[in-house]
Amino acid sequence: MAPGPLRPAAVLVPIVLRQPEPTLLLTRRTDHLHHHPGQVSFPGGRVEEQDSSPIETALRETEEEIRLLRQHIELLGCLPQYRTGTGFDVTPVVGLVTPPFELVPDEFEVAEVFEVPLSFLLDVNNHQLHRAEVRGRLREYYAMPYGDYFIWGATAGMIVSLQRFLDR
Repeated sequence: MAPGPLRPAAVLVPIVLRQPEPTLLLTRRTDHLHHHPGQVSFPGGRVEEQDSSPIETALRETEEEIRLLRQHIELLGCLPQYRTGTGFDVTPVVGLVTPPFELVPDEFEVAEVFEVPLSFLLDVNNHQLHRAEVRGRLREYYAMPYGDYFIWGATAGMIVSLQRFLDR
């Protein structure tokens, strides 16, 4: 874990109700960002003072990052808090997204928006456990390679949390 207090954040875990099967909407962050450059992530970010709840943070950040409007999202609830090694305490907010919708990625923050079949991401056979030494400590993290995308770290961890919740 990063030293100091954890910074509160929230992300939207957007399940898109596509036919013939649902997908999970993900973003790839631009390479110049300070936190997690170039990584695959859910839309979201830090809780700001004016946010009334983590749900509000997730919805606001989603609108800012990819202009996915709230009217397309049916909130289902929150997954357990996810604490990152970079010092964030993230609330994953799960929502169903009903097409059609038009996305407009924020060019500064979002390099790309894409969708992955939910069945692929929820299949435990696609969950790889990796190990790496970080600041002298051995850390484990999940990864789910999909085509040209390497979904790993907090995003993959939250997907595993979703899979475990749905399996209960």
